[in-house]
Amino acid sequence: MDARNGWSVDLSGTRSAALQERRTTYVPGCISSLVPAYAASASGSVIEDVDGNRWIDFTGGWGCMAAGHAAPEVVTAICDQAHRFTHTDFSVVPYEAYVELAERLAHRAPCSEPVQVALFNSGAEAVENAVKTARKHTGRDAIVVFSGAFHGRTMMAMTMTHKEAPYKAGFGPFAPEVYRVAYPDPYRSDGLFDAFAADVEKQVDPQRIAAVVIEPIQGEGGFVVAPPAFLVALRGYTERHGALLVVDEIQSGFGRTGKFFAIEHAGISPDILTVGKSIAAGLPLSAVIASRAVFDSLDAGSLGGTYVGNPIACRAALAVLSIMDREDLLARATSIGRVMEERFERLRSRHEEVGDVRGVGAMRAIEFVKSREGKEPDPALCSRVISGCLNRGLIVAGAGYHRNVVRMLLPLTTPEGLLQAGLDILDRAVADACALAPSSRRDEGRESR
Repeated sequence: MDARNGWSVDLSGTRSAALQERRTTYVPGCISSLVPAYAASASGSVIEDVDGNRWIDFTGGWGCMAAGHAAPEVVTAICDQAHRFTHTDFSVVPYEAYVELAERLAHRAPCSEPVQVALFNSGAEAVENAVKTARKHTGRDAIVVFSGAFHGRTMMAMTMTHKEAPYKAGFGPFAPEVYRVAYPDPYRSDGLFDAFAADVEKQVDPQRIAAVVIEPIQGEGGFVVAPPAFLVALRGYTERHGALLVVDEIQSGFGRTGKFFAIEHAGISPDILTVGKSIAAGLPLSAVIASRAVFDSLDAGSLGGTYVGNPIACRAALAVLSIMDREDLLARATSIGRVMEERFERLRSRHEEVGDVRGVGAMRAIEFVKSREGKEPDPALCSRVISGCLNRGLIVAGAGYHRNVVRMLLPLTTPEGLLQAGLDILDRAVADACALAPSSRRDEGRESR
């Protein structure tokens, strides 16, 4: 329990326990959850469970709630559309909300040519369709991806995802013609472009590359930020070799970095963008954004799906865009980021186990290590921090190839008081978790200072 900021959690509640018992019977154990309690309601940045426990939510449903939980404008749009019609299948009878959303996303895309927008259901589906589009347009088959990447759980997206367990183990064979190179990690390497071309060309002829697919800031990979200079060089490489640059903005897009798309910080124009998560406040929706010349390479009916661009999800997305503009959530992301950066740097100055703090805008992370000099990942410490936060009334998400990173995906509508209260909880959870570190490590930390 932690009531010093008005947050108190008691996980002995009977209603969640009863639901957990039913879940054990009817829901497979391979589908896991972070919080051992069941949601009853959510508003803004706060989730309440069926037993009355309340948490500050810094996960935003894994990054879907940039506009906050149950935003009134989103709820109104959903209800209004549900009263009109819930589904026609856009490929049977089209509707205005799809067209309007495509138009509004197209106007925000940081692309040098006029673009069009195709809507889908999930981030993985957007990635799969981006790959299909790139292959058809270029007439090539090779796809280059990066270490630490997460692009989804369907066959092609799972192949492109790096981490074996739990995402890939036992699920092979995987899709062919996917080649992996090192992601530019400024904390663990120099983050320079120099080795990229040589790394690629050891594996595949550049003239066979249909697309290079990159997250400008890795999500599941631990919020590793690709240096702008690397992205600029990568753009030049794809242009020289006639490949497309596909930028996966499913987690980093929709204002989280202080720009609508994270790639805008590098000042380059991608060929294809994929977006999802916060696009529709948690409703199933994603998009592929590409130039008309790219989409014109595809045959009529070659992209689509029964539920893609569902009218209710489209209306929710339009409401999210309106909220972002009216409340200037890009500026708010920048402001949140400044607060987190200051607080995280303080944590790093106090704790040897905080190896790195990084991010852009409100997309921030803390990486935990066994020693700052050796940079050996410490997933156990990270797990204690997450549990410590949860027990005090704050939900935070883990990440990183070694599960040693805490990442921030809080709603951009989070008010200052809740932001500071959540960061206070995080401070105490980190301090307590680090205090449990072996005494030899603490002594080593003092000596290194």
